[in-house]
Amino acid sequence: MKAQVFAPGSTIGIIGGGQLGRMSAVAASKLGFHVHVLSTEAQSPATEVVASVTVGAYDDPAALEDFASRCDVVTFEFENISAEGLALLEKHRPVRPAGEILRISQDRIAEKTRLSEIGVSLAPWRAVNGPEDLAGLETLGFPLILKTTRFGYDGKGQFRVADAEALATLQDLPYPLVAEKMIDFERELSVMVVRGLDGTVRCFDTVENRHRNGILDVTLAPARVMPDLALQAQDMAACIAEALGLIGIMGVEMFHAADGSLMVNEIAPRPHNSGHWTMDACLVDQFEMHVRAVAGLPLPPARRHSDAVMHNLIGPEDMTRVPAILATDGASLHLYGKAEARPGRKMGHVNTIFPRGALPGELALEGLLPPRIRGLRADCCGESSCGGHCR
Repeated sequence: MKAQVFAPGSTIGIIGGGQLGRMSAVAASKLGFHVHVLSTEAQSPATEVVASVTVGAYDDPAALEDFASRCDVVTFEFENISAEGLALLEKHRPVRPAGEILRISQDRIAEKTRLSEIGVSLAPWRAVNGPEDLAGLETLGFPLILKTTRFGYDGKGQFRVADAEALATLQDLPYPLVAEKMIDFERELSVMVVRGLDGTVRCFDTVENRHRNGILDVTLAPARVMPDLALQAQDMAACIAEALGLIGIMGVEMFHAADGSLMVNEIAPRPHNSGHWTMDACLVDQFEMHVRAVAGLPLPPARRHSDAVMHNLIGPEDMTRVPAILATDGASLHLYGKAEARPGRKMGHVNTIFPRGALPGELALEGLLPPRIRGLRADCCGESSCGGHCR
């Protein structure tokens, strides 16, 4: 049966009330769509900008039935939702991306197994289903990192293991886990890839991400890598999107290893923090591309008209910089409408735009970025997957 196309005036349902839902809803409104959000809270970043809201749990059948009755097509803004709930929704409305893709991305073992089947390169890994699997990890090699298979993000649910002695001391771990050998990598790269109903695939430019305390701080667009490596990253992202039958947008995070190889770290089948630079450096940004794909509309080329530096505004310290950002030429501020600026909480981001081909060098970045994120090349990036091996 031919997949349904939804014209402007239709209602797009978004599961989740956070900032990604907020920015997706704004993009949908621009194209003439109505947006209905399912959120666990009546007051959230997304509910402030949409036409209507269902308040309820993501696994509550009654809330899901009410939500489905008010939408024409459904998407989601983050992975930590009920796959069973999505399966229920799929009985009533098209869900894009499909619930099966969400189920793969929710479980690191399922994700790595599927990516291995697709044939993309990964860091060496093992499934750890219980204490009996720990002894065999010595053959994987140290240092390594143990990650919970579900619900881990921004560095949460991760345990570094330096050597066999440290491994022997581990107790009461939240099994199942996945063990990954830590990679000596030059940089983290990512690609936002979108695939439409007709099979059209578009990739935004490959970008470089820098983290601190396990949270994304800075994205440089484009990544300062050789053109063939940037194209290889895009090809890998497109390969994954096609193999999964993706409808919508997906972030693909990768490690550029010190030996020059490229390895996929993880996928996120929804708009992604590392794609926020597109909001000011592309005519059609990641959120509009996602909405177009979900609705079945044509996908234009993912062209960058400017270079960009995106940095997140995290916690109360960064919010004190808002007046200065507002007064800065070339800086575009995006706040998420969150009432409380707690430490470690993403409150917004700012994109600083430069002419295409004029992305500042490292020394110029030192004067551009806030003190909190200066000098990341000199110190460990803080990314939990890094283990102190970044350069």
